[in-house]
Amino acid sequence: MVITGLGAITPVGNTVSATWASLIAGRSGLGRITRFDPTGCTAQIAGEVKGFEPSAPLAVPLHPRGPQGDPVTCVVSPKEVKKLGRFTHLGLAASVEAYADSGLDAHRASIASERIGVNLGVGLGGLPEIIAMQDTWLAGGYRKISPFLILQIAPNILAGQAAILLECRGPNMSVASACATSGHALGESLRAIQRGDADVMLAGGSEAVITPLAVGAFAQMRALSTRNDAPEKASRPYDADRDGFVMGEGAVVFILEELEHARRRGARIYAELSGYAATADAYHLSSLAPEAEGSRRSMALAVADAGLKPGQISYVSAHATSTPGGDGEEAAAIAAVFAAGKDQLHVSGVKSMTGHLLGGAGALGALAATLAVHHGVIPPTINLENIDPACAALGLNFTPNTAVSKRVDHALANSFGFGGTNASLVVGRV
Repeated sequence: MVITGLGAITPVGNTVSATWASLIAGRSGLGRITRFDPTGCTAQIAGEVKGFEPSAPLAVPLHPRGPQGDPVTCVVSPKEVKKLGRFTHLGLAASVEAYADSGLDAHRASIASERIGVNLGVGLGGLPEIIAMQDTWLAGGYRKISPFLILQIAPNILAGQAAILLECRGPNMSVASACATSGHALGESLRAIQRGDADVMLAGGSEAVITPLAVGAFAQMRALSTRNDAPEKASRPYDADRDGFVMGEGAVVFILEELEHARRRGARIYAELSGYAATADAYHLSSLAPEAEGSRRSMALAVADAGLKPGQISYVSAHATSTPGGDGEEAAAIAAVFAAGKDQLHVSGVKSMTGHLLGGAGALGALAATLAVHHGVIPPTINLENIDPACAALGLNFTPNTAVSKRVDHALANSFGFGGTNASLVVGRV
């Protein structure tokens, strides 16, 4: 299975090219929250998507329904903006970019829509819309409740609307597995193609919950950084001074395609999605298992699923949220799984620049791994100024602060979530 299209809208860029340019430049997208007044909250910073307009015209219209159908001229029509939630707006933008990037549109006359599926997940869903409508109801009663509320908040609406917009009549589903959501969406889409259920899948995830309730709840868990005076320095995986993650928002979507199907239409191929594994810690709802046992198994199984040895992996795009406990546990698991090739291995955490996209995080990590393979550049872990002694003792190269140019034949991406759920993906050169 190969990757033929990519779409991204993140705190560091509203396209894949802009996001990648920021990642390899080590540019942070974190700042003080503007979506609400965070005064009084211990955490007042986030990675917000900036300058996004879902109804802006597309540069080039798409025609997924063939020459007789209406062209797709914008991600969301102006009259439908209020019918859908922000996570759907962001996810559709990434989906449209990935679809256009894949070149599929020019070949739709010869591709059955029934062979194109969608698996787009979200972790927390339409929380901003729920909060806003609760306030509306309290102020005005039942008659003020929008008839579109369910469409704004239901997790599968993103996948459903993407299928409508791009005429995808194959398998259609939405994964919800916390911060492993889009990692699982990619992996399960790989399995759908392997089973023969589809030839092409749109896969990834989205999240948009920068709200007082979500930020406040994570802050009450003491999971968020409180470095409010220097937001661009707040997310610092593996650093001794890290104090929690920074919430982000955004969406990342892949076009996955069966190899021969892609070759027949002359598609540009970024990389092969060659391995996937999903495991459970079965230990704790919000903490990794001792010695990251479940994460370790997930990585080892994904490498084996790709038909590789651990020493063949050149880069690990780590989950690395910047929490005091999680980073060290994951790093120890990486060191254990890749002990044989540790001297040639690079590890980095792109959340140091974007913050934590929650349901979109797994696909963002996979994007970093995919483009590292495609371009031969490994994005850095920024803000790594004083490495945690426990992490330093592992002997891993965490790619501090500056991108590294290096041929990457195979890379692995991790995503882990509350509930003890883990997903690992392997991508490689074709």
